[in-house]
Amino acid sequence: MEYICIGKIVNTFGIKGELKIQSYSDFDAQRYKKGNTVYVHKDGKYLPFQIASFRTHKGFSLVAFAQNQDINLVEQYKECEVFIEKSSRAKLPEGEYYRSELEGLSVLSEDHEPVGTVVAVEETNGANNYLRILTPDEKEVLVPYVKAFIRSVDLDQKQIIIHKMEGLL
Repeated sequence: MEYICIGKIVNTFGIKGELKIQSYSDFDAQRYKKGNTVYVHKDGKYLPFQIASFRTHKGFSLVAFAQNQDINLVEQYKECEVFIEKSSRAKLPEGEYYRSELEGLSVLSEDHEPVGTVVAVEETNGANNYLRILTPDEKEVLVPYVKAFIRSVDLDQKQIIIHKMEGLL
């Protein structure tokens, strides 16, 4: 089974077993819907948990697992990552991509000159995301993920074509 990381448990919240999760997903309400199953990666194993409740608080997802609604039962999961099965991931509309699909893609200029490799997709609060690109000379650069710079994404060819403007790189 293949898994996709959707967040990291950063702490507990209260005494009733809620976990404070730093989300890596844009679909928290779907991911943590009551009754859904998520997997906590601990000691090399993916442990399944059924969601009992979900809410947000100060930018974090607060999640409680069924049968584990006590701080003493969930404290051991602090600093663990949370996963879903890859097969349960929703299909995105044409032209939209999951972060994990973009990471690792080669980046080329419109002239097909190598620019580098996407090492991360970084989110900003309310603004556009950025592609963190590692260049051939080991520098990291940020390119805004907007149409003005991103000309095309081809998952089959594993590449992104960007418009290189003066001062961008």
